[in-house]
Amino acid sequence: MLGPKVISSPSEAFKPLNPVYWFISGATAGGAITVIACPFEFTKLSSQIELLMARSRMASVDDPSHITKYQPKGTFQSASSIVKARGFGGLYSGFHLHFIRDTLGTAMYFTFYESGKHLFSSSNGAGPLAIAASGGLCGLLSWVLIYPIDSAKAIYQRDVLTHRPGEPLPKRPFRFFNRRMYRGLGVSMTRSCLLNSVFFSSYEYIKRRVDSIV
Repeated sequence: MLGPKVISSPSEAFKPLNPVYWFISGATAGGAITVIACPFEFTKLSSQIELLMARSRMASVDDPSHITKYQPKGTFQSASSIVKARGFGGLYSGFHLHFIRDTLGTAMYFTFYESGKHLFSSSNGAGPLAIAASGGLCGLLSWVLIYPIDSAKAIYQRDVLTHRPGEPLPKRPFRFFNRRMYRGLGVSMTRSCLLNSVFFSSYEYIKRRVDSIV
């Protein structure tokens, strides 16, 4: 009678898997969450642009006191305005770019993390330093690769919001190596590297503690 497999050594318990599995799993998860995330991101961007346009109007007149003060809309109000003006599909403006960004980004995110964790580990498994380095690395590299896609998405959605429904949008060629597409990358890389290093360190530590109790 066959029983459960007994792991005889730490190195066997930490046997590397095929990176293709990590990539496919991450891509599937990233693509799935886009359906939920896209309307929220577009609504948030709509609120930000409305606020900027209101401030611009206030600054362009000699006596702003005659203009009704702009009251920022809540999430539900902004979403309702988008649906009223553009239909329910308006909430998914730029979905194609959002889908590409999250699918590729999440796929590379987990592939880099798992690959780094195995690369930096010893025969006893991944130590705290290996986990922290892998978390920082996955946040750093994934942002570098998807940042121009994120910039293209933001530009496209901004064009949608600043033009009337049905009005032709300006055609903007996508240039992967255009410096304009990488504005703000340094700050985003630093933030992502630090946050993901702390995130995965906390995750792995708590996971091990729970496993030891269970």
